[in-house]
Amino acid sequence: MPDVTITVAADGTVPGSIFLTPASGAGLWGPLIVDETGSPVWFKKVPDPATVAIDLKAQRYRNKPVLTWWEGTIGGTGGQGVGQGEFVIADQSYREITRVRAAGTEQADQHDLVITPQDTALFWVYDPIPYDLSPLGGPVDGVLHDGVLQEIDIATGKKLFEWRASDHVTLDESYAPRPVGESEHLPYDYFHANSVGLAADGSIIMSARHTWAVYKIDRRSGAVRWRLGGKKSDFEVDERTRFSWQHDFRQRRDGSYGLFDNGAGVTKEKEFSRGLVFRVDETARKTTFVAEFLHPERLSAPTQGSFRELADGGSFVGWGQMPHFTEHNPDGTVRLAGHLPLDNQSYRAYKAEWAGSPLDQPALGLRVEGGNVIVSASWNGATSVSRWRARWGTQPGALAGGQVEQARTGFETTLTVPGMPEYVVLEALAADGKVLGVSSAIPVRV
Repeated sequence: MPDVTITVAADGTVPGSIFLTPASGAGLWGPLIVDETGSPVWFKKVPDPATVAIDLKAQRYRNKPVLTWWEGTIGGTGGQGVGQGEFVIADQSYREITRVRAAGTEQADQHDLVITPQDTALFWVYDPIPYDLSPLGGPVDGVLHDGVLQEIDIATGKKLFEWRASDHVTLDESYAPRPVGESEHLPYDYFHANSVGLAADGSIIMSARHTWAVYKIDRRSGAVRWRLGGKKSDFEVDERTRFSWQHDFRQRRDGSYGLFDNGAGVTKEKEFSRGLVFRVDETARKTTFVAEFLHPERLSAPTQGSFRELADGGSFVGWGQMPHFTEHNPDGTVRLAGHLPLDNQSYRAYKAEWAGSPLDQPALGLRVEGGNVIVSASWNGATSVSRWRARWGTQPGALAGGQVEQARTGFETTLTVPGMPEYVVLEALAADGKVLGVSSAIPVRV
């Protein structure tokens, strides 16, 4: 299981767990939830070495808390940072409810999944289409990676809405170089959609990394209501708000907007990346800088990244290719910081409250040491365990030899059973003493 190191201890943070998806480097990959000390809460290993899990987060589906994440493959002939896969929705028992798949021949891209209040799913598909690239000096029979936004009814899989970047955004708006030489027939990823969301007025908002722009879209007609940033901005963007190679565009509760400004990608435009907050005056057609959130080490993340508002007005930042995360006060000061192993990365990082009750039994490990039995207690995904109790005896159904309790100390808690009983069983206890789960009775073997 990937180690998470805390470099700034939690001080004045909002309640919640941290959601990560380690997807590179040594060790195991998969969806990971940790607490503020970096101790694991839940981990699910990806099914095979070719599969990665991306963008684990807490959402609501059918008015109940769920986890969502993407599973699939990234890269190959599809291009750097382009995924082919599907989204998993799991309940509070970590049981898979359903999978969200793209309509059509292509698969869902990993960059984002938003479950709407209507229980529909908004996500991206990267569709390679034949395209004349000769105006850019490319082949007449070139291939364009079109950014296709789909809205799918989760229960039925029916496609309700589709929007194509190529219908609204021209190739000359891109800052991405097209493939050349032996690669010129690979798809040209001119748009590179990487987030989608809903504005307060119900419009769709989205980010395209390769145009350095964010967009507001009419949810019914698909018309572009405005584009902000890039070469054809509808707004005068003030100097401190200018962004490039960005991710994770969202509207905040007070009506302002936030995004993760990478400032780096194919080119490096800024010395370091940042979480950025700004206001948009749709009447005057101009922006106003509000705040920026920096890593204490002034990190620059060439790819990936996330920036989210917290309940108290603070913010949580995932530093993408740099495997760090930070929680900030509203004034920008850091109140929690940590990171995955430095050879790893997590596309995004989130913080949210989560209650999990796994269906499987608690796990216990036994070893004999100094004439006693050392019990290792854990329960992957359980969030309500306050204490552990070990009971022992001569038979699985006769465990009256004694018992010992220990407060939970992290993902794994150690208890010492005196002497050498025949069998040991483990009980997970809530704060009020209620038994939440019981392991199998395990024989002690010397």
